[in-house]
Amino acid sequence: MNILIEISGWVGTFLIVLAYFLISYNKIEADSKNYQLMNFFGAITIGINVYHKQSWSTLALEFVWAAIAIMALVKKKSVSKYN
Repeated sequence: MNILIEISGWVGTFLIVLAYFLISYNKIEADSKNYQLMNFFGAITIGINVYHKQSWSTLALEFVWAAIAIMALVKKKSVSKYN
């Protein structure tokens, strides 16, 4: 079980760094679904890891990070619904 939790942290880190790289080099847009999904799943998988390690401040950061991604996805969905 510990190895899966450790892998989840690495997968999350990869997703967030990849999202940052892609946005920094104009490969994707900040309001794109892919960007927000990478941030959301990155935050969730890192959150699993830091919860297991009881790193509460980092867990709070990942919770906020995931919440921002969800809000952006919901906003994008509601905007595209009316366009």
